[in-house]
Amino acid sequence: MTEAEAHMDFDLELEPEDLDEEAPEAKLGDPCLVVDDLHIVYRVIGARGKKAAGGAHITEVNEKQSFVRRLISSGRQHVGAVSEVHAVRGISFTVRHGESVGIVGVNGSGKSTLLRAIAGLMPAKSGSVHVSGEPSLLGVNAALMPQLSGERNIMIGGLALGLTPKQVEERFDDVVEFAGIGDFVYMPMRTYSSGMGARLRFAISSSAQPDILMIDEALATGDAAFKAKSKARIEQVRENAGTVFLVSHSISTIEAMCNRVLWIHQGQLVMDGPTHVVTEEYKEFVRAQRPAGKGPGKGPGKG
Repeated sequence: MTEAEAHMDFDLELEPEDLDEEAPEAKLGDPCLVVDDLHIVYRVIGARGKKAAGGAHITEVNEKQSFVRRLISSGRQHVGAVSEVHAVRGISFTVRHGESVGIVGVNGSGKSTLLRAIAGLMPAKSGSVHVSGEPSLLGVNAALMPQLSGERNIMIGGLALGLTPKQVEERFDDVVEFAGIGDFVYMPMRTYSSGMGARLRFAISSSAQPDILMIDEALATGDAAFKAKSKARIEQVRENAGTVFLVSHSISTIEAMCNRVLWIHQGQLVMDGPTHVVTEEYKEFVRAQRPAGKGPGKGPGKG
């Protein structure tokens, strides 16, 4: 593994504006989320052609098949290689209203898979997720429709979050102003830069004041002013007895915005505790992997 690859797998980004900041204490309420011995397993099916990380090529091939062909082939036994990925391995924890929880771990550790399972987007192989309230998952890959305008996406996204058409209209100007996209809101999403799209996703997802707001690397895109607004919005969610999950490679952002951290490695929960206690242990682990450009190894205490 090259030094660049090692840096990609073991990222400890530091945001200058977040250094030495700590998340404010919040009044905690009753439990709102219980994850009990959760296992997530998904299958990766081999396909002809070049391979791509995450099965992207397989998805592309399937999308190009006609409906009739896919219907016929679905009844046949697949002759390609099939492998199972055990992305989440027996994770258990409980979260209370008002908590701000960071999730850290190297690339491929299962952080995003865990959030998707909490949001109800991935079925459990075994174990369970019990949620009180409506979770809202915000990520850099959150589904918006590129062929539609930002205006239409705001309406569709707001309705999906449970807002009425009138509520979406009332919050429309605030969403546009928060995202900082100006008149681009009337243009198709495909014309947006990645930063504009990420800011609009955050503005839409947080406009409904969800019970549980889950943010997957969404704060990685944006200048200091947008990050400051994002922090203020997150604190507003927490003050309204909401709960926030934040997945980020920026340890300083985690430390500035979260009161609690879950460290996940190879699908397992390594540590769960106060932010600085967990992040210090995680940073030591990451630094230990970096010398001589070595890869992840077996992880801390996992054998």
